[in-house]
Amino acid sequence: MKRFFKVSLLLFAMSISLVACRETNEADDLTEDAEVKVSEDGQKIKIKTDDKKIKIKTDDDGNVKKKVKIDGDDN
Repeated sequence: MKRFFKVSLLLFAMSISLVACRETNEADDLTEDAEVKVSEDGQKIKIKTDDKKIKIKTDDDGNVKKKVKIDGDDN
C-alpha cells in the first residue's frame, strides 16, 4: 500500500510540473484578421481584432504601458 501511495504521489508531482512548465502565449489569441498599426518611431503599437483593442506605448524612459479594451466591457 505504501508503494502505491509513493508512486501516485510521484506521478502527481510530475504531472503538476509538466502543466506548470507549459508555455502560454497571448499572441495565440489573436486571429489572422487582426489589424496592427505601428508608429514610425516604433513607440506606439495598436492591435485591433473583432472583440479587442490593444494599445502598447513605450515612453522615453523605456517604461511600457499596455491597455486592453474588450468590446462589451464597461471598463
